Amino acid sequence: MTARVWGVAALINAISDTLAARFAQCVVRGEISGFTRAASGHGYFTLKDEHGGASLRCAIFRRALSQVDFTPGEGTLVEVRGNLSVYEARGELQMVVEGMQRAGAGALYEQFLRLKAKLEAEGLFDPSRKRPIGDFPRRVAVVTSLAAAALRDVLTALQRRAPHVEVVVAPCAVQGVEAPPQIVSALAQVVLAHHTGTCFDTVIVCRGGGSLEDLWAFNDERVVRAIAQCPIPVISGVGHETDVTLADFAADLRAPTPTAAAELAARAQVQALGDLDTVGRVMGQRIGQRLDGLAQRLDQAAMRLSRPAQALGRERHDLALLAQRMQSAGHRRLGLAAQAWPAWQSRLTRAVAQRQTQAHHRVDALQNRLHALDPQRVLERGYAWLSDANGHAITKASQAAIGSALDVVLADGRLQVEVSSRSIDTAAD
Repeated sequence: MTARVWGVAALINAISDTLAARFAQCVVRGEISGFTRAASGHGYFTLKDEHGGASLRCAIFRRALSQVDFTPGEGTLVEVRGNLSVYEARGELQMVVEGMQRAGAGALYEQFLRLKAKLEAEGLFDPSRKRPIGDFPRRVAVVTSLAAAALRDVLTALQRRAPHVEVVVAPCAVQGVEAPPQIVSALAQVVLAHHTGTCFDTVIVCRGGGSLEDLWAFNDERVVRAIAQCPIPVISGVGHETDVTLADFAADLRAPTPTAAAELAARAQVQALGDLDTVGRVMGQRIGQRLDGLAQRLDQAAMRLSRPAQALGRERHDLALLAQRMQSAGHRRLGLAAQAWPAWQSRLTRAVAQRQTQAHHRVDALQNRLHALDPQRVLERGYAWLSDANGHAITKASQAAIGSALDVVLADGRLQVEVSSRSIDTAAD
């Protein structure tokens, strides 16, 4: 039998048709490598197996690329949807991509962003909620796995820096589906112990580095809320420096590594002792300076007491100076008073004369008014003063009864009269 002879183009077309029929609209998962964007807007890249053992050339046209909601980058794990074909110019297998989305970590990262936005809107990450971490704790709780290398790092760092600090471990899983409830339970146990007498100054929540999936327990909403609601200041030391979890945002302080968390939880004993030594030296110097000053004052006082005659002599000299100053001041005051006396005497004489003149004028005026109001002057004009036997003034005819005796006072004497008749003017009433 004679084998069929294919033309190159015919064979490639046949293979392409077979692939299109066998692998129509397939989805492939892999890591992007060598992504480039052509001037036309199309994208070209290689999709590699996660283990690096296989690769597939891919092309994504401008329209499909514009619908991708992230920037494809080196090493990004993605799931691409499209059709397999053979590139005729080189006879290479390629995939024409019609859609692309993050895979694995990418999906988790989107979930991470959604939950972060939700909790941030509730105020769980507000900086005003952050509490300061004390420099000198007496007891620290560590929430982590007993088998984790992070626990050894924390214990080693605390033993080295602050061996006096008591460390209490609250064991829990830090990876897998069972980790979130165990972390929440461990925090609850620490809080319960804190409220029942075993007081903690700081809580360290930590674990070593890993992928986003490995650290996902610390992005669990339950864990984040438990950390935010913890009444004890919390330090998050999850992963490496480049790893970021929602627990970091909820904690009062984020440490780049578990070792750094231990270093931030307690101040180094050597450093604290050094600071105490410095303070002690400064205090000693200040006290020494103060004592030297007091000693000098004491020596000066002792010297004065040892020669009282000199002190008395100085006092006598001071008293003599004061007496001389007082005498001089008195003489000066007397001289000034003697100089001012004639002027004061002249002013006083003028003032007394002026006051006397004013008084005489006032007395004359009052005398004239009194003279004008003198009843005697009235009587001299022909009027008389009448009164009854009891001395009551008679101002009306009706007040004097017929036969009554009246006392009449005139300008030159008095009369005793008896009313023999009376006439009352009714019009006057």
